[in-house]
Amino acid sequence: MQRGDMSSGGGRTMRDRTFAPSRILIYLVVFLIAVAWLAPLAVVVLNSLRSNEEIAQGSMIGWPQHLAWSNYATAWSGFCVAETCAGIRPYVLNSALVTVPATIFSTLLGAIAGYAVSLWRFRGDSWIYGIVTLGIFLPQQMRLLPWTIVLRDTGLMNTLTGLVVIHTIQGLSFTTLFCRNYYTAIPQELIRAARIDGAGFFRIFWRIILPLSPPILVVTVIWQFTHIWNEFLYGVTFTTGQQQPVTAALIALSAAVADIPQHGVQSAAVMIAALPTLLIYLIGGKYFVRGLTAGAVK
Repeated sequence: MQRGDMSSGGGRTMRDRTFAPSRILIYLVVFLIAVAWLAPLAVVVLNSLRSNEEIAQGSMIGWPQHLAWSNYATAWSGFCVAETCAGIRPYVLNSALVTVPATIFSTLLGAIAGYAVSLWRFRGDSWIYGIVTLGIFLPQQMRLLPWTIVLRDTGLMNTLTGLVVIHTIQGLSFTTLFCRNYYTAIPQELIRAARIDGAGFFRIFWRIILPLSPPILVVTVIWQFTHIWNEFLYGVTFTTGQQQPVTAALIALSAAVADIPQHGVQSAAVMIAALPTLLIYLIGGKYFVRGLTAGAVK
C-alpha cells in the first residue's frame, strides 16, 4: 500500500513537473498583462506626489524625491478650471448629485422591470424584454441627437437633472438584464402562493422579491455607480461651465493650464476623481463577484 501510494505520489510529482513550464508561461503572461494594465495608474499615482519642478527637470516617469501632498489640496480647492479657480471640488459634487440618484432610480426600476418580465409573465413580455435590453448594443453616439431633442424640449439642457434622466433611462437596459436573469432562479411557487393569499404585483415585489435581491442589487449598484461616475460623453456634450461633472471638468482643467502645465496637480485631480469608484470596488468587490455568480450573468 505504501509502495503504491509512493508510486502514485511520484506520478503526480512527475506530472506536476511536466506541466511546470506551461504554468510558468501562464504566470508570466498574466504578470505582463497586469503590469501593462497597471502601468498608467502607477505613473499617475507617482506624478501626483511629485512637484511640478521635479517633473519638469526630469521626466513623466520617476519616483518622487519628496512627497508633494500639497498637490491634492491644490487640485481640490485651489486650481483654476476655465475662468474660475475653485478646483475640482464643485465638479466632484456635481458628479455625486448625478451618480447617486441615477444609480438608485435605475436600480429600483430595473429590479421592478426584471421582476415583471421574469416572474409576472404576460403577453408580449419577451418582446418588451428584448426591446429594453437592445439598448445595451446601441453605441452612445447614436443617442446624442435624440437626447438633445428631449433635453431641449423639456428644458433640461445644461442641468444636472438632465444627466440624471439620461443615466436613469439608459441604465435600465443593464439593470433589467441583471435582475431578470437573477429572478428566473426564484421558484414560481412563491409567486403563486402569494397570489392565492391575495397579494398583488407590488406587494409581492416588496415583501418577497426585494428581500431576496441583495446580491443582485449590489451588482447593479456597483455597475451603475462606476459607469455613471466615469461617463464622459454626455457630461461634456450636454453640460457646460459649473454644471459639468468631474470627468468633463478634468478636460477643462487641462485646457486651462495648457501654457503652463502642472502635471503634479493634474495627476492629483485625476486620482481624486477616480477615488470614489476605487473605494466602491474595494469595499464591495467581493459582493460584486458573489452577485454575478448568484445569477446576474448567465
